[in-house]
Amino acid sequence: MSENKFAAYICSGCGIGDVLDVPALEKIAQKEGKMAVVKSHPFLCNEEGVQMIRDDIANDGVTHLCIAGCSRRAKAEAFSFPDAAVSRANLREGVLWVVAEGSDHDEVRQEMAEDYVRMGCAEVKKMKLPAGNPARAENKRVLVVGGGISGMTAALSAADAGYPVVLVEKTGQLGGFAANLHKRVPFASPYADPQPTGVEDMAAKVSAHPKITVHLNATLAETAGAPGRFNVKVAQESGSVIEEAVGAIVQATGFTPYDINKLPELGGGQANVVDQAGLEALAQAANGGAIKRADGKEVKSVVFVQCAGQRDESGQHLPYCSGHCCATSIKQAMYFKDANPDVDTVVMYQDLRVPGMGEDFYRSAQQKGVIFTKGKAAKVSGGDSCTVDFKDLILDEDTQAVADLVVLATGQVPNAGVNLDEWTEVNTKAEGGDEEAKAKRDELRTVSVLKLDYRQGPDVPQFKHGFNDSHFICFPYETRRTGIYTAGPVRRPMDMHQAMEDAAGAAMKAIQATENAARGRAAHPRAWDLSFPSARLEGCTQCKRCTVECPFGAIDEDEKRFPVFNESRCRRCGTCMGACPVRVISFENYSVDTVGSQIKAVNIPDEFEEKPRILILACENDAYPALDMAGLQRHVYSAFVRAIPVRCLGSVNTIWITDALNSGYDGIMMMGCKKGDDYQCHFVKGSEMAYYRMSKIDDTMKQMGLETERVTSLEVAITDNARVATLIDEYVEQLNALGPSPMKGF
Repeated sequence: MSENKFAAYICSGCGIGDVLDVPALEKIAQKEGKMAVVKSHPFLCNEEGVQMIRDDIANDGVTHLCIAGCSRRAKAEAFSFPDAAVSRANLREGVLWVVAEGSDHDEVRQEMAEDYVRMGCAEVKKMKLPAGNPARAENKRVLVVGGGISGMTAALSAADAGYPVVLVEKTGQLGGFAANLHKRVPFASPYADPQPTGVEDMAAKVSAHPKITVHLNATLAETAGAPGRFNVKVAQESGSVIEEAVGAIVQATGFTPYDINKLPELGGGQANVVDQAGLEALAQAANGGAIKRADGKEVKSVVFVQCAGQRDESGQHLPYCSGHCCATSIKQAMYFKDANPDVDTVVMYQDLRVPGMGEDFYRSAQQKGVIFTKGKAAKVSGGDSCTVDFKDLILDEDTQAVADLVVLATGQVPNAGVNLDEWTEVNTKAEGGDEEAKAKRDELRTVSVLKLDYRQGPDVPQFKHGFNDSHFICFPYETRRTGIYTAGPVRRPMDMHQAMEDAAGAAMKAIQATENAARGRAAHPRAWDLSFPSARLEGCTQCKRCTVECPFGAIDEDEKRFPVFNESRCRRCGTCMGACPVRVISFENYSVDTVGSQIKAVNIPDEFEEKPRILILACENDAYPALDMAGLQRHVYSAFVRAIPVRCLGSVNTIWITDALNSGYDGIMMMGCKKGDDYQCHFVKGSEMAYYRMSKIDDTMKQMGLETERVTSLEVAITDNARVATLIDEYVEQLNALGPSPMKGF
């Protein structure tokens, strides 16, 4: 094996050389950074500068590069050298653009730049060139679970792109909920009338597609493996089990209407009170003619009650809006008007929500004579003549409406399977020997959808309302199980048109997952990353924190209870690394040492120089980009901070905090994504885990004789470029009031 050779390249372009002493930076890289090769260039990212680096790699045996110039988020393609480990020192966005101009700032600006060069050199010395995932897998088939509109769309999208598809549907026909619809809400101009569903044509296309294998009357019996190498057992109605090997999975299991019988106050369970699915059955039976009730009487008047059991603040029913119900009621009101314009149709709503081109559809219904009444139903009495007691929200008075039929818009309940929290609670008791819990665990596994052979549970994690967990801003199809994507109403409430778009997106993500697995790369958001985690098992204490805290179920345990990493499931967030109390988990290019060495490389002034040092550990997905944008927008902030990007706050190991405090840093700012139910963390639980860990560090700081204010955790969005500059300056003022760290000089 050849020896490592380290080189530093300093760019003087973009005004860097006009403000900073580049020769001094070269000396820092050479003498303190111990770089064997040190060069500067007036335009490092141009063809000549990049070729200079390539030549040194090819001809001089350079294996490790520190590039000092712009942010690591800039010129990523130009500075991509697959045969070398690369670190970046941020002199442009991190120094030049954020420190105020003027002679008073020249010294601190230069000190800041020198520290970043020291940090870049220290980081690359602890890095290894990632070898790639050793468990590469070539299977590019896509499994689609669910044969409704979402599932068929996902299957066709993947198959038409050239990828083989296996579709599993639990019933005897394709179509799902949409197969029971008379017509659908319009999705094409002029958006005036209900349109044919197109389900039969789509089902025929799926069945005839040469790249799609369909299993009807089938469910999943077991799902094991990882992206590129999932092994799925498909249980058929006959009792036989077929094994399928696939590369990625799309769960499109749809929804079930909220049980109308849970709404007795609104007539649920009474005669001639139906939900929207019940009305579709009546409309299908009428087939364009006059709609009749179940008792055969022709409907002459109908009232649609919106938000039935939805947007409920009492906690008894659904707290959310199901999105499609307003447009669905408008569509169903048109069923009556199109068959007989004299039918009295009333849509009773609190808020009418018709996104997209729904405004045109609403106005078309008005023109046909559909009456829209802003009111809140209090009670519905069924029978031959139904009565709706409601409050008229326009006139602010209680009144009644009488109709032959009442239709309740009851909303969507996702067919998502077993809730992770429930599974964890039951499984913990079962592992402790509780026989009742063991029976409950077996029952939960039976009713699960995916039957995942994962330590963390048989289905993908869910939000508190049962919808599959996904990053609602950046990665809407992603679940916490890598290579498994969700689409349609199982992911969030939506109408048919939205579900089809959703399914196409999920299919593309599934394809991407198979391609990444074949290349040994990570999943989003680090799709280019070839590194993978490893553990020094001789130092492992078998505490299982990495196994439990991994957000993606990527870590199992062997028979000796040591961690076993499933690299294909791993998203390279480093949460396991942050969780490990003995620091034996690392990645080739990101480890406790790569960050720890940067922290220690900073030159810490003594307490008499009145130059505090503040460490910023910034999430690379939101907080660090916000810092870069602050520079781009020329938002000036203190030159006493030193920022280190981390993959996720969840990767922050507490040793970094104690090392920084022991080194004499005056304060530490941890900047990460929003946590909680509306989280924005790209790795789901990373930010939350970091906050939890930091809450435990107060006792350590008190033992060190330090104020707890010297470590602070902040939620920073990628758009907070102005706010982040303010946060930094305010924190520097707070530390100045506290005075220098008593650890300086030790």
